[in-house]
Amino acid sequence: MARPSRHGPNQGGDIMITWCLEEEAAKDWHECSMKAESAVSTTPLHSPPTAVTTNVPKTTTTVSFNTEDLNEKIDKNVEKRIWNKKGEAEPTVLECPPLGLESLRVKDAQLQASSFKRRGLGPHRGRLNIQSGIEDGDIYDGAWCARYEDKKQWLQVDAMRLIRFTGVILQGRSSIWSWDWVHTYKVQTSNDSISWKPCMNGTKEAIFEGNRDSETPVLAVFPEPAVARYIRINPQTWYKNGTICLRAEVLGCTLPDPNKIYPWQMEQVIQDKLDFRHHNYKEMRKLMKSVNEACPNITRIYSIGKSYAGLKLYVMEISDNPGKHELGEPEFRYVAGMHGNEVLGRELLLNLMEYMCQEYKKGNQRVVQLVKDTRIHLLPSMNPDGYEMAYKKGSELSGWALGRYSWEGIDMNHNFADLNTVMWDAIELETDKSKLINHYFPIPEQYTSKDAFVAPETRAVISWMQNIPFVLSANLHGGELVVTYPFDMTRDWAPREHTPTPDDSFFRWLATVYASTNHVMSNPDRRPCHYVDFLRHNNIINGASWHTVPGSMNDFSYLHTNCFEVTVELSCDKFPHASELPAEWVNNKDSLLTYMEQVHRGIKGVVTDKETEAGIPDAIIKVDSIDHHIRSASDGDYWRLLNPGEYEITVTAEGYMPVTRKCQVYYEPHPTICDFRLTKTPKQRLREILAKGGKIPKDLQLRLRQLRTRKLRVTTKAINQRRASQQKIRASQR
Repeated sequence: MARPSRHGPNQGGDIMITWCLEEEAAKDWHECSMKAESAVSTTPLHSPPTAVTTNVPKTTTTVSFNTEDLNEKIDKNVEKRIWNKKGEAEPTVLECPPLGLESLRVKDAQLQASSFKRRGLGPHRGRLNIQSGIEDGDIYDGAWCARYEDKKQWLQVDAMRLIRFTGVILQGRSSIWSWDWVHTYKVQTSNDSISWKPCMNGTKEAIFEGNRDSETPVLAVFPEPAVARYIRINPQTWYKNGTICLRAEVLGCTLPDPNKIYPWQMEQVIQDKLDFRHHNYKEMRKLMKSVNEACPNITRIYSIGKSYAGLKLYVMEISDNPGKHELGEPEFRYVAGMHGNEVLGRELLLNLMEYMCQEYKKGNQRVVQLVKDTRIHLLPSMNPDGYEMAYKKGSELSGWALGRYSWEGIDMNHNFADLNTVMWDAIELETDKSKLINHYFPIPEQYTSKDAFVAPETRAVISWMQNIPFVLSANLHGGELVVTYPFDMTRDWAPREHTPTPDDSFFRWLATVYASTNHVMSNPDRRPCHYVDFLRHNNIINGASWHTVPGSMNDFSYLHTNCFEVTVELSCDKFPHASELPAEWVNNKDSLLTYMEQVHRGIKGVVTDKETEAGIPDAIIKVDSIDHHIRSASDGDYWRLLNPGEYEITVTAEGYMPVTRKCQVYYEPHPTICDFRLTKTPKQRLREILAKGGKIPKDLQLRLRQLRTRKLRVTTKAINQRRASQQKIRASQR
């Protein structure tokens, strides 16, 4: 069939031609013509044409996380699996707490030794669970090692006051190249470091059992406690193919000081009345339940899924309207316990729940404002199975790795989809850079299959991320003192390399906010935890600059969702003793609150349809000069974290004309409101009218005619240019 003339006798002909030029889905010209003729009929159709499809913006299927009843009993099969032996769930009870070699409360100057091989193996390295670098021979090695191999070698601790010593925990050398540990040892105590008294077992000097490998901590309890200021560990036998090397913790109770002889060692007074102890799964449920009962109007408990062993992943929601997303209110999350043996984050989040409930009831304006303006989600234990493994051993005896992995042996810090590689491969292969995406990268199909080696805990967190429009998050870890920010993975699989995101300046701000308000991190006199001196970096670092982590939650969050996330390494000690929890709360309380408040920086607003005023989901918000976009939530609201400055913002949505405006971000911690009202494209309006069987308005007819004329002009110009070019070629060939 010949196409009709572009100079049709009526409006219907013009509309028909324009529609047929733009509609790509039409099967042939006749079908397209029939659609357009129906559309301009004076009598509306009784039903929309079946051949017409309406393109709507893609939206995420919302999953409801129902409120949990913590009065419900734990499943019997789960109970049997986790706590199958009587008394197994409770850790070893120590008569006295650790002195603080592992947590660094004991300073380097308090440690001395009979001899040491070199500086990197000096007495200051003889701390329980201290880790060495990859290379032996540097100043950060993994133990105290004596220079000589005889029974006269010793490691000495000066407690700086009288202590009731009750035991010692010993460990071998941390090294991937050497095997060194002590088999047996003696202990002596002294009040003046000159005359020494041996630890006795009846009438004989006690000989204590040490290690049989380099990593497992071994506890030795003294037959009788010894009151003294100094204590020495004196190795007697050691691994035959190694040398005298050890890492240690000393257990002891502080004696009363009524005369205040040691004022510098007075215990810190904690004002907040919180439950400072370690909570296993059952105790965690009780605490969360008590907080919910104390503050039912601002709290809600829900579960995002279950662990491999069947323990629920509980979340505490704190909001003035719990259970609902309020238009314009940002969503914030803290996640702790990804590694089950890094327990401080878990206890800090439980304390944070209690604190916010108590302070809200007291009218603390800072807390009240946070609750009113933010929807807060606290996941205290992402890996409850791993935690229970570590908890059964106890804070000083779980070692460096027990409980780190999931029940299946998965490290969840490497278990999220590697979208970095997807992005970088696309950049290398795509010649047309305009086709590249820079956000909401889809998850590879092989990752989502049931056979993929993905932990159920990881899948649950991904579903949580996809169904709540989180804006800001922090992932709480332990074992170091530093805040890391994306990217966590290096581009070319290098062991370490600075790999920034397009939002590097804002991520640096986020990391600095937490680190600078943390009492320990901000202390300029603190020593490094293990083998990296993060003080040189102001206690923040790009994750990939430290070590590459493929499949991290931080990178996944940034590339697959709108949420910005950092990792906070909270303490040198992964599993601090319960006696240290009050001080750790003081160290981190202001950091936790201040970081949450950063969710209100930048710009926010609502993207709406200019005609209907309805929110537009999945609208793309582009910031000029930052190659990373975000999207609006299901109600059309959005939040874009930005540093102070003036930005040109462009919003686009499928079926709408793009809108650009300038927005100013100020230094005050309040977002700038930047709303956008979008107008449907003529094509989209026509599609919707056709779908409803309606009559095309005159303004749309005029607009479509203008578009048709413009398109024909462009096409005619291109044809004429091509003909002129061909004529020149023929003329030159003659």
